[in-house]
Amino acid sequence: MPPRLAIVVSHPTQYYSPWFRWMAAHTDLSLRVFYLWDAGVKPAHDPEFGKTFAWDVDLQSGYDHEFVPNTARPPGSDRFGGLRNPALPARLTAWRPDAVLLFGYNYATHLRLILWARLRGLPLIFRGDSHLLGREKLPALKRLPLALLYRQFAAFACVGAANHDYFRTLGVPAQKLFSVPHCVNAAHFTATPAVRLEAARLRTALGLEGKRIVLFAGKLVPAKQPRALLEAFLSLAPVNAALVIVGEGEEHATLLSLAATKPEATVRFLPFANQSEMPARYLMADIFALPSRGLYETWGLAVNEAMHLGVPCLVSDRVGCQRDLVTEGETGWVFRATDHAHLREKLAAALAADLPAFAPRIAARISGYTYATAATGLCRAVASLVPAA
Repeated sequence: MPPRLAIVVSHPTQYYSPWFRWMAAHTDLSLRVFYLWDAGVKPAHDPEFGKTFAWDVDLQSGYDHEFVPNTARPPGSDRFGGLRNPALPARLTAWRPDAVLLFGYNYATHLRLILWARLRGLPLIFRGDSHLLGREKLPALKRLPLALLYRQFAAFACVGAANHDYFRTLGVPAQKLFSVPHCVNAAHFTATPAVRLEAARLRTALGLEGKRIVLFAGKLVPAKQPRALLEAFLSLAPVNAALVIVGEGEEHATLLSLAATKPEATVRFLPFANQSEMPARYLMADIFALPSRGLYETWGLAVNEAMHLGVPCLVSDRVGCQRDLVTEGETGWVFRATDHAHLREKLAAALAADLPAFAPRIAARISGYTYATAATGLCRAVASLVPAA
């Protein structure tokens, strides 16, 4: 009999639900996903986007799953008490898993599940993407409880190099760590004829034919530093380039006002784009920028998406995926997150670069970050815990 893996995750997302579908079709695992909330498939408010929406791609078909009632009022993934699912232990008991893959730990349901599983000797696999970039170490008041918490897990599905180092710093033995790299639905981020046509249409509609386009796409919040990117672009004011900012958030009005101070620079704003719209926006661009600072950007899956479409990336050294995906001068450019002059320098280098030369290196790098690669690592983790039948 194949191993029975229960997957417990907060809600359906455009990143993980297609992976679960892929694993159901291509691996020997018998899996069921237990969702703790229905955001993503039903409209929910995102406070950072300042927008209520549901993802416009299929997040439910092709794999076994169920929604465990969430009694939190109101529900949400923005606070500890936003996920309360008292029926989860009974649902798991009824399904009889051999192991449980748990995404995260910082909700009421998660901590109850960890205790419940440990009391029953049910092995737990942890999936999280924290890192220590931008800080030398955790304070003792946080480090010691985390080290104790991680001892409750039998295996860890590491997303990348910085995440691996984080777990090792907190005392997780190397033999418990398995490479399960962060990935996106590569089939969705493909330059199909329809995507190429829409990308060309966007360029024309924005009046950007013949210009080198730098794209920022995401929440317009201080931690992602869209203002620093805009200031760097305005200070360069390149004649043959444009900055396109896609998204919503608290900094939107400030960015509009700042762009208006230098009308000779070409800056365009587009509203929030749902998942079906993003491939054309990436393909329209020549460079994708993710200048996040602090601990906010634990990975940056938008970099994966852009690279699947062949777009080199400009990122800060505190973006979680940088060591894995963005190598200076090979697949993109890296600047020091708190050094705005360095951001300007690297933006200038990107705008002057021979971009076609990046394409084969980008394709080679991103080829290792697929659902197949991630599934292989996860199956190894499960096999280390569940004896072969």
